Amino acid sequence: MERPEDWRRERARVLAQARVVVIKVGSAVLTDAQGLNAAVLDSLAGQLARLAAPGTGLPDGRRLVLVSSGAVAAGRTALAARGRQVETTGLAARQAAAAVGQGRLMQAWDTAFHVHGMPTAQVLLTRDDLRSRQRFLNVRNTFAELLQWRVLPIVNENDTVSVSELKFGDNDCLASLLVNLTGADLFVNLTSSPGVLAADPQREPDAPVMEHIDDVAALDLGQLCGGKTSVGTGGMYSKLLAARRAAQIGVPTLILPGRAPDVLSRAFAAGADSGATPIPGTWVRPAGHAIPRRKFWLAYQSEPAGGVTVDAGAAQALLRKGGSLLPGGVRQVEGAFQKGALVRVLHEGRSLGVGLSNYSAADLKKIMGLKRHEVAAILGDAHYPEVIHRDNLLLDAAV
Repeated sequence: MERPEDWRRERARVLAQARVVVIKVGSAVLTDAQGLNAAVLDSLAGQLARLAAPGTGLPDGRRLVLVSSGAVAAGRTALAARGRQVETTGLAARQAAAAVGQGRLMQAWDTAFHVHGMPTAQVLLTRDDLRSRQRFLNVRNTFAELLQWRVLPIVNENDTVSVSELKFGDNDCLASLLVNLTGADLFVNLTSSPGVLAADPQREPDAPVMEHIDDVAALDLGQLCGGKTSVGTGGMYSKLLAARRAAQIGVPTLILPGRAPDVLSRAFAAGADSGATPIPGTWVRPAGHAIPRRKFWLAYQSEPAGGVTVDAGAAQALLRKGGSLLPGGVRQVEGAFQKGALVRVLHEGRSLGVGLSNYSAADLKKIMGLKRHEVAAILGDAHYPEVIHRDNLLLDAAV
């Protein structure tokens, strides 16, 4: 698809004009063998404070949201300093380490920002907080108030109470959901990598950094990305998956080397310079057509509870004709989900998207492959024409 704007101009424009920015920083940037690296936190706090300060381009400054990993690593190091070497591979151990480290992480950030006169607020979330529409709206209103007060929300997963293997999956996922919740204009992901490499670094150590990615949805992430970092839970795979989610709602992502000197300040200053100055890292362009934010919310509010495999005709109707999924197109049902659950839609082993099922798995198994009058004969008149209505379906979901 032909883009109306060159990617460099697009990057310069967004960096200069973005009013709400979500910044995520990972454990591999913030921590080392001794725990939280105070010099790194101080440097990032200074850069973020300058970004938030009123300036000539944006008289009111920017509103920032910081998603910070590091609680588990901080807790593990704090315990080691007291002679307790703990393994944090299991869920309970990770939650306990996070409970030890979260206070230390927040205190370190608050101290770093206090020097710059920037008040902070701790926000701990679980996926349940965003799954319920009412709670989602409550959280959104809280963020809006904090940003109006020019308070910096510092967000992390509420590891000590969340379930299902630490929940959002990782803070890259959490940050991408906050891009939607806060109405952000830009997503910045600070990583231990110099940017997105053009090939898996484990196979090609000299692979160059990609300056930009036109269509993140077209990338084969399994081939492109290596493994997870040693102290984090993500790696470049999850960062690009998060960038793909942001792109779907029309928001670009800038993936930067978090420990590079003054990397944030340099990137935004170069943006104000109309793109003439080189910027490190990788610019991930937004999709040409943004999806409705409601669809974004329903697709990512929880992990899929099961799956439905569809035949070729149904796949064609979904992908090419913008249709809904009907019972006749369903060939297999996986899982034990209830009515209203989020499920994957699959064809020949490939995920086509996710959607909200109008039927439980038990009822769907009774009617799959049947025509509408046959469904009525089994379930009576109180049935839905569609298994998944197109308004409740997101194709090419980044899950």
